[in-house]
Amino acid sequence: MAYDSQSRIDLTQTYDVLVVGGGNAALCAAMTAAEANAKVLLLESAPKEFRGGNSRHTRNIRYVHNRGTEYLTGPYLEDEFWDDLLEVTGGQTNAELARLTIRASAELGHWMNAHGCHFQPPLRGTLHLARTNSHFLGGGKALMNAYYATARKMGVEIMYEADVRDLEIRDGKFDSAIFEFQGASRKVRAKSVVVASGGFEANLNWLKECWGEAADNFIIRGSPYDKGRPLRVLLDHGAKPVGDSRQCHAVAIDARAPKYDGGIVTRLDCVSFGIVVNKHVRRFYDEGEDFWPKRYAIWGRLVAQQPHQIAFAILDSKSIGLFMPSVFPPIEANTIRELAAKLELDPSALEAVVTAFNKSVQPGTFDPSILDDCATAGLEPPKSHWARPLDTPPFYGYPLRPGITFTYLGITINEKAQVIMQDDRAAPNIFAAGEIKAGNILGQGYLAGFGLTIGTVFGRIAGKEAARFASDGFD
Repeated sequence: MAYDSQSRIDLTQTYDVLVVGGGNAALCAAMTAAEANAKVLLLESAPKEFRGGNSRHTRNIRYVHNRGTEYLTGPYLEDEFWDDLLEVTGGQTNAELARLTIRASAELGHWMNAHGCHFQPPLRGTLHLARTNSHFLGGGKALMNAYYATARKMGVEIMYEADVRDLEIRDGKFDSAIFEFQGASRKVRAKSVVVASGGFEANLNWLKECWGEAADNFIIRGSPYDKGRPLRVLLDHGAKPVGDSRQCHAVAIDARAPKYDGGIVTRLDCVSFGIVVNKHVRRFYDEGEDFWPKRYAIWGRLVAQQPHQIAFAILDSKSIGLFMPSVFPPIEANTIRELAAKLELDPSALEAVVTAFNKSVQPGTFDPSILDDCATAGLEPPKSHWARPLDTPPFYGYPLRPGITFTYLGITINEKAQVIMQDDRAAPNIFAAGEIKAGNILGQGYLAGFGLTIGTVFGRIAGKEAARFASDGFD
């Protein structure tokens, strides 16, 4: 059923707040606006069975906390969070908005729990996140189901398969939205709008504008409904862009994954424990540069830059049980040459690369929980940590492709989540939250669980400010 309420939604009325999108940021905005007594309509482009956008595939959130809990092994304070963000972004972040996000994140554990989220201790192999990130019971699907249930109880009206095609904006102020529903064009008016509809990662034509033909080999980890239409509409109406169109949250995923919606189970976390070669059997980056939560999101771009956008992770039996496995089993062989043949690589070349790597490994104490002293010497590129000879059969290989999670080109906002127009004025009643504005904070790189942090913090801000505008009529 396309409507998510028993009574038919009346599109002739003027809503206080219109929310465009149906993932975490959109739900946080809708619930917050409803708590401020706003009349809220949420338009989700996906069918009900696939509601929730990329948030369906999440499983944890990063936030500031002063002490350990039954779900967190220790404290994670503001300064460490900030340093971690600076490290992965290389300083390419709006410091004011980033600091606001980090500080506001201290409230999120309690707020999420109060809105239906249940947390659990982290599972083994989840990116060394036991101290910094809280994992929710049932993952992102359960979180979205809980939020939708809470939103309905609050009176939020929800329409599925409602694809927003245009926003009517006059003199920088939102008036109404045009959307397609059941094969017809519909219109709805609202006093304010929150656009939380994600990036353009599922729009292959747009990706090709940025990456060329290489985009044909990208795999879209998340929702096939994130086409970026509301983003394009806002840009066409004069919203100020932010971020690099070629920057994105992109991880190395199993090349056997489906083109869309494979989710988190297709990600490969094995890179730190072996070596990675491209189609020409050349290593191209330090596999042990840093802890995986700070580096896993660079590997999608690294693989995207390789010939034919494919690479191969090579491991031996010493390491096969140290990481969360992909949904696809590894390719197994008793010798490196046999493994190369199964991966359709040059056997002599792979054998030579492995031999050179093994000879370069220096004595050390292997410990995957720390930045250990197992490194290579005289090898380019080096492997800085967790380097052990690949010498214990059976040997294993995983084919890697770039897995795009979300794109960083988005809309500039201010601390109230108001959209900034190209003349640097804030649109009084247009707000943005979630991945569509993540480029304000993520100029490059990624921290595990941080996308949900950004979406939750600014979803709440956008919902509060949109409801306030609807009530007061000024900014």
